[in-house]
Amino acid sequence: MRYILYILLGYLVYRFVTGFLFPVVKTGQQIKKQFDEMQQRMQDANMQPPPGNPSSESPRPSGKSQAGEYIDFEEIT
Repeated sequence: MRYILYILLGYLVYRFVTGFLFPVVKTGQQIKKQFDEMQQRMQDANMQPPPGNPSSESPRPSGKSQAGEYIDFEEIT
């Protein structure tokens, strides 16, 4: 009787490990790999400006400042 219980317990542990733990660990590794790849792509995209677009440090007109600009708002009734 004891051997049957050991066999049953071993089978349940085997099913738990192969049916639950392995897929969870494998999925976690895939998610981490994809996250790392996405971070690398974002860093690469931030390092290089897209071709054909002016760089973000284009010269500003010397007479105007960003903080001083104001657009009038008219309420429409």
